[in-house]
Amino acid sequence: MVYLIIKELSPSADEVIIVTSSLMKDMNSRTDMYRANAIRVLCRITDGTLLTQIERYLKQAIVDKNPVVASAALVSGIHLLQTNPEIVKRWSNEVQEAVQSRAALVQFHALALLHQIRQNDRLAVSKLVTSLTKGSVRSPLAQCLLIRYTSQVIRESGISQTGDRPFYDYLESCLRHKAEMVIFEAARAITELTSVTTRELTPAITVLQLFLSSSKPVLRFAAVRTLNKVAMTHPMAVTNCNIDMESLISDQNRSIATLAITTLLKTGNESSIDRLMKQITNFMSDIADEFKIVVVEAIRSLCLKFPLKYRSLMNFLSNILREEGGFEYKKAIVDSIVILIRDIPDAKEGGLLHLCEFIEDCEFTYLSTQILHFLGNEGPKTSDPSKYIRYIYNRVILENATVRASAVSTLAKFGALVDSLKPRIFVLLKRCLFDSDDEVRDRATLYLNTLGGDGAVVETDEEVKEFLFGSLGVPLTNLETSLKNYEPSEEPFDIHSVPKEVKTQPLAEKKAPGKKPTGLAAPPVAPTSTVDAYERLLSSIPEFASYGKLFKSSAPVELTEAETEYAVNVVKHIFESHVVFQYNCTNTIPEQLLENVSVIVDASEAEEFSEVASKPLKSLPYDTPGQTFVAFERQEGVPAVGKFSNTLRFIVKEVDPSTGEAEDDGVEDEYQLEDLEVVSADYMLKVGVSNFRNAWESLGDDCEKVDEYGLGPMENLTEAVNAVINLLGMQPCEGTEGVPSNSRSHICLLSGVYIGNVKVLVKLSFGVGGPKEVAMKLAVRSEDISVSDAIHEIVASG
Repeated sequence: MVYLIIKELSPSADEVIIVTSSLMKDMNSRTDMYRANAIRVLCRITDGTLLTQIERYLKQAIVDKNPVVASAALVSGIHLLQTNPEIVKRWSNEVQEAVQSRAALVQFHALALLHQIRQNDRLAVSKLVTSLTKGSVRSPLAQCLLIRYTSQVIRESGISQTGDRPFYDYLESCLRHKAEMVIFEAARAITELTSVTTRELTPAITVLQLFLSSSKPVLRFAAVRTLNKVAMTHPMAVTNCNIDMESLISDQNRSIATLAITTLLKTGNESSIDRLMKQITNFMSDIADEFKIVVVEAIRSLCLKFPLKYRSLMNFLSNILREEGGFEYKKAIVDSIVILIRDIPDAKEGGLLHLCEFIEDCEFTYLSTQILHFLGNEGPKTSDPSKYIRYIYNRVILENATVRASAVSTLAKFGALVDSLKPRIFVLLKRCLFDSDDEVRDRATLYLNTLGGDGAVVETDEEVKEFLFGSLGVPLTNLETSLKNYEPSEEPFDIHSVPKEVKTQPLAEKKAPGKKPTGLAAPPVAPTSTVDAYERLLSSIPEFASYGKLFKSSAPVELTEAETEYAVNVVKHIFESHVVFQYNCTNTIPEQLLENVSVIVDASEAEEFSEVASKPLKSLPYDTPGQTFVAFERQEGVPAVGKFSNTLRFIVKEVDPSTGEAEDDGVEDEYQLEDLEVVSADYMLKVGVSNFRNAWESLGDDCEKVDEYGLGPMENLTEAVNAVINLLGMQPCEGTEGVPSNSRSHICLLSGVYIGNVKVLVKLSFGVGGPKEVAMKLAVRSEDISVSDAIHEIVASG
């Protein structure tokens, strides 16, 4: 207890000398418990000067025969490494000796400290892992830590999972360990490898399947959660576990049951959907809203995967929408129905009626207004728009002022798009003129005037539709900022004064490379889609607004080395007949301000492109990301390729560190960037199909083209498969990107969407002939014969 009090009080510099002298005596005590506690407290309250005096004792403690004392010294070393790294690094020999200890906890702590000492030296970490994977680690806890470090080495070094693969073999050998925690850790590590194939996943999936039937809830939960993650990337690999997971739907632990259901929804096929829906219906009433939301999102994904089953899935969503639940749960259901209506045309009318029935008894104002807005956009385009008017006008009579105002706007949209309903809409809007709320009255007056219901001169149809359905033309965040900064005066607020460019784009920020956590609490990493954000950004810039719908945005391509004075990466945005380069720039020099920042692009090696627009960046302060754009035009439908040379041009101004103000005069300067290439794969979207055989047969052979190619000498078939996949930029299907070792033939299935939104499917048949000579048969089916020809031209020229 005294040790704990001293550690928590952390005595001041004047008092610490008294305490430390007592603790140093305890370090040499014959009682091991006193020695261990004295070491822990001393290292907590000591400074660098005193640490050098007791360093000899700490080194001896690390290799002490008593595991309690050794662990205390090692844990203290882990804490001291943050404040006195140079001293702790001198203990490497003693820590290395402690790694060979027979005590489980000592080995665990020693391995953790040794890794932290070497963590900034990638080669040293790799050597450490290589030496320890040969069998010297016996502690299950240390084994778990070693598995994590092995995964880190594989991830950072990009080691191929073919040929000589000692690290993967070590992970696979851990699946046969006697400790359950080690087996699970190895299985999870294998499933999280980035380039893992279906064949390599199989042993990990097998042990996780065994855990599903374990009597221990924690093992069942760990296994089903890991399988749930695997199902997102390799659903076919998890299908063998479906029978075991179905039995977990009735598990007493609701978390396990929820994960089992969502995994089944990801891996299920069309024939199993109806059976799953029956099981889920009984299950939903027993779980909390947060778990219900997970189930709803999984059902939405399943419906998009099997659109022919939309009726049963939509009915299920509408039924649970009428049941009791909180706002987030109801919002998840409404969002799912809205997405299904947008993506599955046949589901539109039924889905809109389900939403109309929901707002008849909806207690959430936000959801009512959201549905009314969506109804105003989609309802007039249906076969019988008049059937929705009753539901909308009921909101005017029965709801609060916010919903009533939204309903008035929705009625106006029906009147603008459906001429046959316009007289009836006028009658309803005139009734709204007597509403008790001024917002409702103002909207009704405005829309009557706009549509001509009050006898005034009416706008043209195009102007009315632009007014009701058009966008603001400025980002909402910028508008909000401008309104907050506006000071009431005689001059009215001018919306044209709102800047149209987004000043910061966090999705494109260049983040400094950092170490991924590898401890026992390392969080999972999940990718984030940025296409919608890019589309909003580009449409808000007038120069690019006329280019149409964005087809694809590439991942950022680095144009500078790490830790240079200016960090620049570029994102390629592909449109139907244009390519826009978005250069994300960061100034890393605190004493400089860059102005009039632009990128000068030399397209002499890209003859099919012609520069049509550029948008410079006015100012680039220190550590504030900004964007500059350059747009090129190309012939529509032609997958033009080429290389572009890039030079960053700017005016640099010195900044006074004390005031933060820049000098008035600046100097024009340039900075050479790396070259950028537009390749054939940039015109292809990776879009997978759930059942390749059905998709292949449904396309038919009208637009099929087959040819054979010699790929020349290659090390193995894996190299050939990866080369063609990277060349075409398509999505491998059903795990066929993995090639069994020593295989002399292989079939790979690819799918994607080509520029112009043309669906493309590819069958690649590889074979090894003479001395490593690889031949390939390429079969392409698409919705357009010219696209099939283009795929063959890409392979022939690649």
